[in-house]
Amino acid sequence: MKNRFLVILILLGIQQMNAQFTRRDSLQGGLRAERTAYDIKRYDLNITINPEQRSIKGFNEITFDVVSPTQKIQIDLFENMKVDSIIWNTKKLNYKRDNDAVFIDFPEKLASKSNHKLKFYYSGNPLIAKNAPWDGGFVFKKDSNGKDFIGVAVQGTGASLWYPVKDSQSDEPDNGASIKVAVPNGLMNVSNGRFLGSQDLKNGYTRWDWEVKNPINNYTITVNIADYVHIQDKMPDLDLDYYVLRENEAKAREHFMEVKPMMDCFQSKFGRYPFWEDGYKLVETPYLGMEHQSAVAYGNKYKKGYMGMDLSGTGVGMFFDFITIHETGHEWFGNSITSTDIADMWIHEGFTTYSETVFIECIKGYNDAMKYVNGQARNVRNDKPIIGQYGVNNEGSGDMYYKGSLLLNTLRHVIGDDEKWWKILYNYSETFKKKIITSDTVINYFNKASGMDLSTIFHQYLYTNQVPVFLYKIKGDYLYYSWNNTTDDFNMPLDIGFEDTKIRLQPTIKEQKIKLKKLSKKSFQIYDNQFFVKIKEDN
Repeated sequence: MKNRFLVILILLGIQQMNAQFTRRDSLQGGLRAERTAYDIKRYDLNITINPEQRSIKGFNEITFDVVSPTQKIQIDLFENMKVDSIIWNTKKLNYKRDNDAVFIDFPEKLASKSNHKLKFYYSGNPLIAKNAPWDGGFVFKKDSNGKDFIGVAVQGTGASLWYPVKDSQSDEPDNGASIKVAVPNGLMNVSNGRFLGSQDLKNGYTRWDWEVKNPINNYTITVNIADYVHIQDKMPDLDLDYYVLRENEAKAREHFMEVKPMMDCFQSKFGRYPFWEDGYKLVETPYLGMEHQSAVAYGNKYKKGYMGMDLSGTGVGMFFDFITIHETGHEWFGNSITSTDIADMWIHEGFTTYSETVFIECIKGYNDAMKYVNGQARNVRNDKPIIGQYGVNNEGSGDMYYKGSLLLNTLRHVIGDDEKWWKILYNYSETFKKKIITSDTVINYFNKASGMDLSTIFHQYLYTNQVPVFLYKIKGDYLYYSWNNTTDDFNMPLDIGFEDTKIRLQPTIKEQKIKLKKLSKKSFQIYDNQFFVKIKEDN
C-alpha cells in the first residue's frame, strides 16, 4: 500500500511537471517526422529591414536533402510574421500554420537522398525584446548622433522569431549560409562570416552581403545595423575585425587589445579557432552581448568585468572584459560544439563559463583562477537540476553557468593530473568540433579519456539540485567521514591535507574512518576549493 501510494505521488508529479508545457513548446522543441525527414544544407537569407517601420520583408532560400521519403516538412516562423508564399520548382506550395510551425505540403512525395530548394517569402514586424539578450527579439535604438542602432538576440526564444528556419539546434546548415540585408543608405549591416560587398539598390537602401562557410547555429545568425567604423587587426592565422560605433573608435582600439592574448590562451587550451575561414569579429550592439558565431555581439560599454562589476566577488574578474572573454569562449562551446536539445545547454554555458577561469589561469596563474572559480559559487542557486526536459524547448536551471563551471573544476581535481586534464579538454574540443552532441556524449567521452568512471559525479551535479556534503568528525586519532546529500551510488574522491601530506579519501554514503596520529582540527585541511562540495562537521 505504501509503495502504491508512492507511485501515485510520482505519477501526479509527472503530470504536473508535463502540464506546464504547451503544444507550442512541443512543436518548437520536438523532433517529429516532419523535421527528421530532411537535413538542412544551406540557408540563403535576402531581406530588407525598415528601421522606421521596424519591419522585415524578403525570403530565405532553404536548401535541404531528404533523409526519409516525405510529402510534408515543418519550417518555423513566429505566428505574428506573415507567410507571403513558399515556392518549390516554380510551384507555389500549400501550407498550414500551427502556432509558430509552418507545415508545408509538396504535390508529390520527395524521394530519399534527393536534394531540394524552396524559397520562403515572408514579411512583418518581428517581436521587440524587452530585455535583450535574456528576452528574445529586436532592439531598436539610436546612437549619440541620432542614427539607428539595431540588433537582434534570440537564443532560447527561437531564430524563427525573425526568419523562416528549421528552429532546432539538432540541425545546422552543413554548407553554411549567406545573409544579405538591405538597410537605409548611411547605415551598415554586419552579419556572420566574411563581407562579400555592398550594393546600392537605388531606392534609398544599400544591401550588405555576408557569407558563412561553416555550419552555424540558427540562433547565432544575426544582423547588426548602425553607422559602424571598421577596425582591422590580424593574428598569424586569424583575421580580427571590430565594428564599433563611430563615437567609440578610439576607446575600442585600446580596449580590444585583450583579444589577442585571449585567442592565444583559448587556442592553446581548446584548439585552433574553429571558424577561421569565416574570421573573428566583435560587433558593438545596443544590448549586452551574445555569442553570434564569427560576429560576437559586444555591448559591455568598454568596461572591465561585467558592466563594471565582478560577478565572482573576488576582485579577480576586474582585469578583463567579461563579455569579450565569455562570448568568445562560446565559439568553441556552443557554436562549434552544440547541444542537440536546449535541455543540455550546460554543454554551452558550463564549459564557456569555465573558459573564463581558463583565461585567468593563462594570464594570472592557478591561484587567481581558483579564487575566481570558487567565487562563482555564490551565484549558484540549486533551485532545480541543470538538465532541462527534452523535446519541449526547455532549458534547465541557470546553474548551468556557475555550477557547470564548478563541476568542470571539480573533475579536473578528481582526475588529479593537470597535464592529462588539459589534454582531455583540448581533445574534447577537437573531437567534437562542429558537431551536435548530447550530455551522454560528454559523459562517455570524459569517462573514456580519463580512464575513470565519472558518471555518478556528472549525474549528481547535472540531474539533481543537491550539492554533496562532506560530513566528518574527529575522535582521538581517527577521522570519521562520509558523503551526505547525494545519490546512493555517488562515487567521488576528496583530498585532504595532513601535516605536509595530501591524502585522497574515497568517501561513500557509509561512514568510514582513517587513523591520523596526533589528529586535530588544526593539523589537517580539506581541499574544498578544488571540489564543489559543502563541508559539515558532525558533532
